[in-house]
Amino acid sequence: MSRTRHNRGSRLATAGIAATTATLLAAALSPAAHADGRPTRADAIRHAATALADHAAALGLTSAEATTVRDVIVDKDGTQHVRYDRTYRQLPVLGGDFVVHLTPSGSYRDANRATRAPVSLTSIVPKVSAPEATDLAVNALRAANLGDTLKQVKAKPQLIVDALHGAPKLAWRTNAVGLDSLGNPVARTVLTDARTGAQIDAWDSIETVTGDGKSLYSGTVPLETTLSGSSYQLKDPTRGNTYTGDAEGKTDLCFFGICFSRAPATLFTDADNHWGTGTTADRASAAVDAQYGTNETWDYYKNVQGRNGIGGDGKGSYNRVHYGSNYNNAFWDDSCFCMTYGDGDGTTFGPLVALDVAGHEMTHGVTSKTAALTYSGESGGLNEATSDILGTMVEWYANSSSDPGDYLIGEKIVKPGFGKAALRFMDKPSKDGNSADYWSSSVGNLDVHYSSGVANHFAYLLAEGSGAKTINGVSYNSPTYDGSTVTGIGRDKVGKIWYRALTVYMTSSTNYAGARTATLNAAKDLYGAGGTEYNAVAAAWNAVNVH
Repeated sequence: MSRTRHNRGSRLATAGIAATTATLLAAALSPAAHADGRPTRADAIRHAATALADHAAALGLTSAEATTVRDVIVDKDGTQHVRYDRTYRQLPVLGGDFVVHLTPSGSYRDANRATRAPVSLTSIVPKVSAPEATDLAVNALRAANLGDTLKQVKAKPQLIVDALHGAPKLAWRTNAVGLDSLGNPVARTVLTDARTGAQIDAWDSIETVTGDGKSLYSGTVPLETTLSGSSYQLKDPTRGNTYTGDAEGKTDLCFFGICFSRAPATLFTDADNHWGTGTTADRASAAVDAQYGTNETWDYYKNVQGRNGIGGDGKGSYNRVHYGSNYNNAFWDDSCFCMTYGDGDGTTFGPLVALDVAGHEMTHGVTSKTAALTYSGESGGLNEATSDILGTMVEWYANSSSDPGDYLIGEKIVKPGFGKAALRFMDKPSKDGNSADYWSSSVGNLDVHYSSGVANHFAYLLAEGSGAKTINGVSYNSPTYDGSTVTGIGRDKVGKIWYRALTVYMTSSTNYAGARTATLNAAKDLYGAGGTEYNAVAAAWNAVNVH
C-alpha cells in the first residue's frame, strides 16, 4: 500500500496523442464548466492533452509511447492536475506514470514524473518465455510461504517495460496466486528480467494489516438500507449502492484478472431493519461493522476531501464478511472493487471489521486510483502509511463514543495472544518491536508494514507534536530524531495535506525524500509558503530524519 515533451511542429502526431482522441471527443461534448465557473474534468483532460502535445520532449514522450488518463483533480481555484499512465509500443510502463499540472486557464505549469529515464528498447521480444516467467513466479510464491503447503497455485505473466528499477528494461510482471493450508488466498507479484530471468523485485499482492445495527466494535450505529419487497437489504443507495454480503466461510482465487473461483457475497437481508446483536453469535453483527466502516470512509472522503467514492466516480464498493477459515486478515481488492474481512482466529485477532481497519484497507483503493505507490521499498512503506494515516483520520471523523479516535492501528481487533495493544503505534512506531521511528538508508529493506513507521511518526508529530500527552484517554510520548520540539497543527490539516500530496504530487516511485517534497508542496498550496503549516511540515520531517 502510493508517488512531460516538446515537438510543436508535428503536434506530436504519435500513438500518445492518438490514444487521447476518444477522450477529447468526449470532452468536447461535455459541459464547459461547473456552475461555479471552475473547469470540468473534461476541460482538464482537454487542456492536458494540449500540454502533452506542446511539452512532449520535457515529459519524455516519443512516438513509441501512448498515454491514458488515470485521475483528474480540479482545485477550487480552477488549477488542474491530470494523472497519466503510459505505454511503450503498447506495453505498460511500470514507473511511466506522471501528473500534469495546469493553471486555472488551462496553461501548462509543470509536471511530476515517477521516473525520468527515457524509454527506448532495442527489442520487445523476450528471451525468457511466458511459461518460464510463470514458473519463476510460482517458485517465488512458494518460497515466500515456506512451511505451508500451497494448493491450486496459478500465475499469469504480463510483458511490460520496467522503468522503476534503474534503466528501462523489458520485464515480465507475473501475478501468482494460491491457497494456503487453511484454504485462504496468498498472492505475490514478481518482476522478472525478460532477457536474463533474474528477479528484479517481488511483493505480496494482498495488502495486509492486518441500518440501525448493533456492531461488534462501534456500538449501535445508523445504517441506510434498501427495502425490497417485504425485507430490507444491507445496501446503501445514498453511497453508490454499497452493500455487504456473507462470504459463508469460503475463499476465492480472483486477483489481477485471474479468476478461478470467487467466494460469494450473499447480500444480508433483515425483516425489521434492526441488524445484528453486537455479538459474534449473529453473523449480521460483523456485517454492521463492515457497512458502517464503508459509510464512514465514504463520508470522510466526500465531506472532508471532496472525493466522491473510492474511485472518485461515485461508484460504491461492496463488502464480504466471514471470509475463509480463521482468516487473520482484511484486504481491499481492485479486481472486484470490494473489501473482504476474515473472522480472525480468536486468539490473536477477532473479526477484522474494526473502523480503522476499514478506513485503512479502502484507502488502498484510493491510493491505487491515484499515486499507485509501488508496494515495495520506500514507496511501499508510504503506501501502507497512507492507509494508516487516512484510516486514522476516518476513525477520528466518525467520532464514535464506542471507538474514539486514537493513533493506534487495529487496537479493537487484537486479542491477548497477539501480545501487544495494537498492530501499530503512530506516536512511536518502534513500540510494536519492528517498525522504524526514523528514516535511514536501510529503511526501504524493511517489510512495508514496518518501513511505514517513518511516515506514521511524521503524521503523528505534525498533528499532535512531540513529548508526552494524553488524548482521548490514551497516553502518548513521541520522541524526535534530533531532540527537537515539534508543535502540532491538528489532525484535520494533516489529513488534508497528506491527501493532496497523494493525489496531486506523489507517483508510483515516490520515496521518503519525495514525500517530504510532496507534502511541502501540498502545504504551500493549501496554507501558503513559509507559513505555520509549511514550516511545521518541514520540522516534522526533520524530526524523523527525512531531509
